[in-house]
Amino acid sequence: MTRPLLGSTMRLVRPAPNVIGFYDGRVDGIRIWSDEPNWLDDGAYTLGICTYAIVDGSQALVYDTHISLPHARFIRRTLEEMGVTSICVVLSHWHDDHIAGNEVFQDCEIIANRLTASALERGRAEIEGGNPPIKPLVLPNRMFEDSLSLAVGAIPIELRQVEIHSHDGTVLLMPDAGLLLAGDTLEDSVTYVSEPERLAEHLVDLDRMSGWQFDRILPNHGSFEAIEAGGYDRSLIAATEAYIRKLLACPHDPDLARQDLKTFGADMFAATAAEYFAPYEAVHRQNVAAVVAAKSR
Repeated sequence: MTRPLLGSTMRLVRPAPNVIGFYDGRVDGIRIWSDEPNWLDDGAYTLGICTYAIVDGSQALVYDTHISLPHARFIRRTLEEMGVTSICVVLSHWHDDHIAGNEVFQDCEIIANRLTASALERGRAEIEGGNPPIKPLVLPNRMFEDSLSLAVGAIPIELRQVEIHSHDGTVLLMPDAGLLLAGDTLEDSVTYVSEPERLAEHLVDLDRMSGWQFDRILPNHGSFEAIEAGGYDRSLIAATEAYIRKLLACPHDPDLARQDLKTFGADMFAATAAEYFAPYEAVHRQNVAAVVAAKSR
C-alpha cells in the first residue's frame, strides 16, 4: 500500500484571530506510518491532531511541534513565509505526538513545565527507540512551575500547569480572546487515559479549569470541522468530567464496562460539544481496561 508522505495531508485552519492550526489526520482509511500498532497512527493521526501557532507580526509561539519532523518543518516554513523571525515553543506535555518535531526548533526557546522536562529526560531512551523513533530527542531549555505569563507581540499569554490526561499538562490561555488551547486535557470524542491511577486528581483540575474565564476551546485532538469553526464551547469540560466519572464506576459495574463507546457516552454526546467518532471505540476499550486493571492492583 502506498502511504502519503508525512505532512502531505496537513491542512491549515484559522480558528481565531492571530491563531493558526496545523491539522492532520482523520483521513478515512489512511494510516500514515504503519499497519502495525504505533503511537503516530493510533494515538494521533487516526484520531486527528492539530497543533497551533499564535502569531503577531514577526513573533510566533508554537504550541506543540506535531508528530514528525516533516510536520514541524511545514509549520516553521509557513511561519517564516508569513514574515516571522522570532519563534518560541511551548510543550503541552511529554507524549510523543506533541514533541516529535522539537529538533526543527532546537535553535528556539522551548518552554515546558518542570514535570514535562523531567518526564522527557526519564523517557528519553524509550522515546528515541520508539515506533517511530524520535531521535535525537530535543529537550526543553526553559522551565517553569505552576504558571508563566508571556507575550507574543502585543498578545498576552498565560501558561497554566494542570494534571489532566497526564501529570504534567500545560494549557495556554489567551485572555483577551477568551480562548483556551487545551493540549490533551480535553479531547473529542473522549479523553485518552494514560495515567489511570490518577483519574481522581484529573477531576480536581477539571473542576479548577471550569472556574477560569474563557469562551472557546481548541484541543489538540478533535474534529477538523469543529476546530476550523473556532473550536469547542465550555461543555467539553463537562463531557470530560462525565466520561471520567463513568470510567471510575467500571470496576464496580461489569455491565457498564462492557458497553461500547456509542452506548457508554450516549448522554454525553447528546448534551455536550463532544461528538461520537468511531475510531475512539478502540481508545475507549483501552481506557476501560486500564481503569479496571489499575483498580485491581
